[in-house]
Amino acid sequence: MAANAQSPTVPLKLLIVDDSNVIRRRIERCQQIEHLQGVGLAANGIEAIEVFRQTDPDVVTMDITMPQMDGIECVEQLVAIKPHVLILIISALADKATAVEAMEKGANGFLNKPFSDRQLNEALAELIGGA
Repeated sequence: MAANAQSPTVPLKLLIVDDSNVIRRRIERCQQIEHLQGVGLAANGIEAIEVFRQTDPDVVTMDITMPQMDGIECVEQLVAIKPHVLILIISALADKATAVEAMEKGANGFLNKPFSDRQLNEALAELIGGA
């Protein structure tokens, strides 16, 4: 019991949204934030909203370019459902206008693809730490 006494923190729930199964699995496998627990995966914005409603995550990693509903529109809808959700955009679209638009819609951070495991964990830690 004493070992856990220092970490009474309730785990934060993570939803991973990307149209690439490889990227979804990589984020799931590589994230090493102690109090962040994966609760769902989604391949597009429409699926993300469904999984979001079912799992009520605290943190979302979001791709921008996806079929059916892109990440920008999805961010806007997720923030409308849960205004204090933390969203990290992870995208190959490196142009500043896209990042700014995502932030204006409610995203909290941006990470460019390709990314290293260290970059992913630093971005997630910064996102959670800044909450």
